[in-house]
Amino acid sequence: MFDKAYRQRLEADLAQWEADGVIAPAAAGAIRNALPPLSSGINIAVVVAIVGGLLISAAFLAFVAAHWTEIARLLRFAILLAGMIVSGGLGAWFASTGRSILADLCASIGAIIFGAGIALVGQMYHLGDDFAGGMLLWAIGAFAAALLTGSRGALAVALVAASIWTCMRAYDAPDVLHLPFLLLWLIAAAVALAWNSHVAAHLVAIALLPWWIATALRFDLDGMQPAFVLANGAALLFGAGLAIASHASPRAQRLGSVLSIYGAFALGLVASLEVTTIDDIFPFRTGTAPAQPPWAILCGIAGVVLALASAGVTRRAGEILAACAIGLVLVAAPLWPASAAGEPWFAYAALLAAMLCLVVSGVLDDVRPRIVAGWLGIAGVIAGTTWTVKGSLLRRSAFLAAAGVIAVVFASALNRMLPRAGR
Repeated sequence: MFDKAYRQRLEADLAQWEADGVIAPAAAGAIRNALPPLSSGINIAVVVAIVGGLLISAAFLAFVAAHWTEIARLLRFAILLAGMIVSGGLGAWFASTGRSILADLCASIGAIIFGAGIALVGQMYHLGDDFAGGMLLWAIGAFAAALLTGSRGALAVALVAASIWTCMRAYDAPDVLHLPFLLLWLIAAAVALAWNSHVAAHLVAIALLPWWIATALRFDLDGMQPAFVLANGAALLFGAGLAIASHASPRAQRLGSVLSIYGAFALGLVASLEVTTIDDIFPFRTGTAPAQPPWAILCGIAGVVLALASAGVTRRAGEILAACAIGLVLVAAPLWPASAAGEPWFAYAALLAAMLCLVVSGVLDDVRPRIVAGWLGIAGVIAGTTWTVKGSLLRRSAFLAAAGVIAVVFASALNRMLPRAGR
């Protein structure tokens, strides 16, 4: 994931292989020459320059804010317009001199000033109170700046504005799915794929989470269970990420691996939420409506199918277990009793088995974030199962003991099935 760390590890391996006589010095030199040059990255001078630029920008904004009421309307607008022009000009100069990080920073500042300009025009001329529409306009402008300059910072500004926009629309119209955000997100994902950038891939993955959270929480008014809706979103993100990563293109593999990592962590978090929010510690459900809308169920099923399709392409056993983890988290929803009669032991067992499958999946595929996500999910499920209000602690201790025995038996079976080199 990090080129510099990879190069350092590769250089150490090459030196060790040369010393052991595994490869000839000429072969090691050929490997070194075949590698592309490392990017300059951020050095001390760049960090100091960034801090200085931020301080100057903060001083300028503080000065303008202190004299805001004394400045004429036209002059206010001219100041913001000049700020965008100056930041764009400085960014172009930095880009021409090869200082891409400072150029990216200037593009980001220009995108932020553009948003301030939208707020200023609305405040000066008393435009409509459609704050969400203003956020959409800001997102479109910042996104255009990102496309023109290739700025990751401008893309981050655009996605933040778009996330605020979709959350406000979901709040204003809780009975309607806010699908326009998904169109904007798909365009951003295509840009991240074209850029072949880890930073852009992480931004795109993070930007999808507010939409799912806002969408899940708005159904609480109808008695829906937010944790179950979120589970379907995590399933789709995880499965789609695995499917994209199974493509032969390195660009698709980079984007898909990042999406699958966020999907794995979301799945682990949702497993904990299902235990702690279903009529237990934090009761959310208040009505008698179905716990999951049909469209969300279809998204969860699509996640399982995509994960299995990825396993079919890559022939990795770990991805089969990942599909099992997704399916078990989804199965826990219908296993949960709608009434308060009895404990949902089968749901608890399904969630524990799902998180165990997630850990084993990460071990088999050598994907450390997936392992961490599984362990965090196991910890959350055990904590929620132990400290829920309903039921007897004696029964819970017996359940956890039985689950532990089953896990030990499963570990013994895996130890016999796996080759000695893969244990």
